[in-house]
Amino acid sequence: MGQPTPTGGNWNTGPAPGTTPLSSGDSQGAGNVGTLFAAVLLLVTGCLAIFQGIAAIANDDVYARIGNYVFEFDLTAWGWIHLIVGIIVVLTGVGLFAGSNLARGAGIALAGISVILNFMWLPYQPWWSIIIIAIDVFIIWALCRSWTHATD
Repeated sequence: MGQPTPTGGNWNTGPAPGTTPLSSGDSQGAGNVGTLFAAVLLLVTGCLAIFQGIAAIANDDVYARIGNYVFEFDLTAWGWIHLIVGIIVVLTGVGLFAGSNLARGAGIALAGISVILNFMWLPYQPWWSIIIIAIDVFIIWALCRSWTHATD
């Protein structure tokens, strides 16, 4: 939408160059659906990490180590790690629902951290860790795919 000029044309009243917000580059909103689904997955995996952390903190007998691995940490320490990361992931998911680009960047970073943590958690819950790693990879893909520079 523009303002009429004296010669009958329109002035460009759009945003200044370089100040356009990052948004979905897909005109039908498929990127926004991916972001919404990634936000839901972040909330779910964050809540599950919180429960996983509470279980490890409350009772070290809940998880049994399978085999000998290089990454052997105390289960209480793992519980605190999962609890803290889970809380931050939930807050990031809430930020994505609010449309924050900061939350999008944090979601990508936190999903990457979660991949590393769940790889190191493999000795305690191998199938669960593999499933969470796959979900985290999807979150990274969805958030990166829908994050493009708007061309208004």
